[in-house]
Amino acid sequence: MIEDKNPQRTSLEQLGEFGLIEHLTKNFDVKHTSTLKSIGDDAAVLDHKSNQIVVTTDLLVENVHFDLSYVPLKHLGYKAVIVNLSDVYAMNAHASQITVSIAVSNRFPLEALEELYAGIETATKIYNIDVVGGDTTSSTTGLIISVTAIGNVNKEDVVLRNGAQPNDLVVVTGDIGAAYMGLQVLEREKEVFKVNPQNQPDLDPYTYIIERQLKPEARKDIIELLKQLDVKPTAMIDISDGLSSEIMHICKQSDVGVEIYENKIPLDPQVISTCEEFKIDSTTIALNGGEDYELLMTVAQEDFPKIKGNPNLTVIGYITEKARGMHLITRGEQAIPIIAKGWNAMKNEA
Repeated sequence: MIEDKNPQRTSLEQLGEFGLIEHLTKNFDVKHTSTLKSIGDDAAVLDHKSNQIVVTTDLLVENVHFDLSYVPLKHLGYKAVIVNLSDVYAMNAHASQITVSIAVSNRFPLEALEELYAGIETATKIYNIDVVGGDTTSSTTGLIISVTAIGNVNKEDVVLRNGAQPNDLVVVTGDIGAAYMGLQVLEREKEVFKVNPQNQPDLDPYTYIIERQLKPEARKDIIELLKQLDVKPTAMIDISDGLSSEIMHICKQSDVGVEIYENKIPLDPQVISTCEEFKIDSTTIALNGGEDYELLMTVAQEDFPKIKGNPNLTVIGYITEKARGMHLITRGEQAIPIIAKGWNAMKNEA
């Protein structure tokens, strides 16, 4: 494919704020009867009748949460939606609407934002959600994206972080650590490119882990699976900041302890081989990597027969009394205290 060296660049100033919003959102259609009024008024109008409403917001800031030197704008738009939907599913809820707000500097032409919104549109179609509003403004520091997701759940189905009980099983979906290792590969290739811009990286050996970083998926399927299995978790959270941080959130809010078994943590073979290449311990990555957007939950012992052998769910430990603390049981059967070393958005970079 031949790259267009002189792509069209339409100044955002030509459209103005309202013209820009109308242009970027013209392809969003309404999918839910609960969306009474979407884009085009002072506020969206939603009708969820007897269901409880869940609302979550995430902010993505250029050079803090993403690097446009290797993150395609279409992928970024998709991911901005996914990180919010994941929080909705972590409540055992169904996502139905989102709002999208952006702050953008004048280095971005209209065509760049069209790419961003193409990714957003793709996510809305795959996950069957409506875009019902948002805002646009200028920025002096690059691109900022804020997405708010709205969902609904029956009162008896909602799952919080504070319901874990001693002897509950600790269960994780999918595998973890891949997104972080995908980021390491992308960062390495960025540094190589700086030294030799003619170098073309061979990313084929890292396809899975790079996709997990650039195009993650929210586990909507797990919410549907749990309903089919007739299993309601006692507590649940999504793995955005690392397994260690997330299990500590559950333990602190539920006032319990935990034991996680190192040899039970699900790792993709590509994660293991890439960790070996980078000389990084794979368990450390699984505990602290983050951005996997898998679900971490606790499940009552009596529900074990319902989840046993399911390829989507892995039991990695169990909840204990608070006095026993929070520990990782190593392959050598040593108990090591779990410490949160996952993503910290407020951390100052040196």
